[in-house]
Amino acid sequence: MATPESTKMFSLEGQTALVTGGTRGIGQAAAIALAEAGADIILIQRDHTQTATLKAIEAVGRKAFIYTADLASQEQVAALTPTILKDGHKINILINCAGIQRRHPSAQFPDNDWNEVLQVNLSTVFTLCRDVGAHMLTLEPSPSTGRRGSVINFASLLSFQGGFTVPAYAASKGAVAQLTKALANEWTSKGITVNAIAPGYIETDMNTALLADEGRLRSISERIPAGRWGVPDDFKGSVVFLASKSSAYVSGHVLVVDGGWMGR
Repeated sequence: MATPESTKMFSLEGQTALVTGGTRGIGQAAAIALAEAGADIILIQRDHTQTATLKAIEAVGRKAFIYTADLASQEQVAALTPTILKDGHKINILINCAGIQRRHPSAQFPDNDWNEVLQVNLSTVFTLCRDVGAHMLTLEPSPSTGRRGSVINFASLLSFQGGFTVPAYAASKGAVAQLTKALANEWTSKGITVNAIAPGYIETDMNTALLADEGRLRSISERIPAGRWGVPDDFKGSVVFLASKSSAYVSGHVLVVDGGWMGR
């Protein structure tokens, strides 16, 4: 039986995706979903000790490669794309999912924590978008996606809201949403779509402090129309959609995946 055209629209056969933050949580689910849709995956990790994602990708019959960098180091981030391209890889999809969180009352927020959060969550995202985007602009449009490339940045509910005791995170994620729109304005006509996904409240390591705060946990949970916090697998569909031919006319968009929180 032939594969329906609507199913082919979600295929990523012949594509290669570069993924940051893929060792756990949402980034891991995203990397595996892309592999399940047919893509090979380049994982950017701090070191080689975490291999669970690589093994999961290989288990579905796709290739996986690990490149290492400390995303808090601008020098290491700047060296990533040239190294990957020198090794002969072609990058069709970029997923910027890595991020860090620091919590302090704003009146006592340390400069070093501010600078580290902005580096990892914003400057690293820009550098990879710039460098991988420049590479994508040299590619021929893909038969499977109809475009030269797809960039998916991870924003946050704090791209829209301010939060409490997380001024650096809110500033970085607000900027990611605006960076996404700025790049889409320049690149969409050239065959590169640029979008962002804004997760709601998700059960991941980044939210350990909220999950451990009984009062905050109750107040947040009661507001979520879906009646539960999200889990990493809730992002598999949205990532494949934005990377594939099915979203060919979607660019400059921040897709909220939050169980209905923003509509409450």
